[in-house]
Amino acid sequence: MTHLDLELLVRLREPGREPGLAEAEQHLAQCAACRAEADQLDQRVARLKALPTLKPSRDEWPVVHSRLRAEVRRRRARKFGGAGLALAASVALLLFFRDASTPATLTASTALSEAMTRSGQLEQMLQSYDADRRMTDGHTAGVAGALEDRIARIDRELEMAQLRSARERDAALLDLYRERVGLLDALVDVHLTRASNVGL
Repeated sequence: MTHLDLELLVRLREPGREPGLAEAEQHLAQCAACRAEADQLDQRVARLKALPTLKPSRDEWPVVHSRLRAEVRRRRARKFGGAGLALAASVALLLFFRDASTPATLTASTALSEAMTRSGQLEQMLQSYDADRRMTDGHTAGVAGALEDRIARIDRELEMAQLRSARERDAALLDLYRERVGLLDALVDVHLTRASNVGL
């Protein structure tokens, strides 16, 4: 007589049995070899269920999550930062040529132009740094993330400053760009200081 194969024995263990298994059940009840095989299958299942649940030794999700958030912020800053810088540069040039006759405006325009140039240089330095390939600790990543959030806030304020009147706009742009340069400079320091500390 043909014995039951392993697939059929597994199907017989399932709680909701199919209608065509009555003959197989009858064979299992009468055949000692098939019953022995079914018992071994039950023992294997019991041993597998008794295995301890494996847990990772360290939870790496916070590190991965912070890196993902930092990458999203960097992409957003690259996307909107370049457009904002170009717009601000064109506005600064327009203001510079329009108000070139007034010495105070010329000085403010020059200061704004210098702040925008320095901001662009620091942005390029950060883009060439490639923080994703550098090893950082959680504290450094947290400080860098906070600085990037503040820079993103400044970028939004720069866009809003474009809507002001000419005199208010110039003063607001100069203050915001000076603050942006300070934050970018701090972010460069955070990345470079951490990189030198770990020997990268």
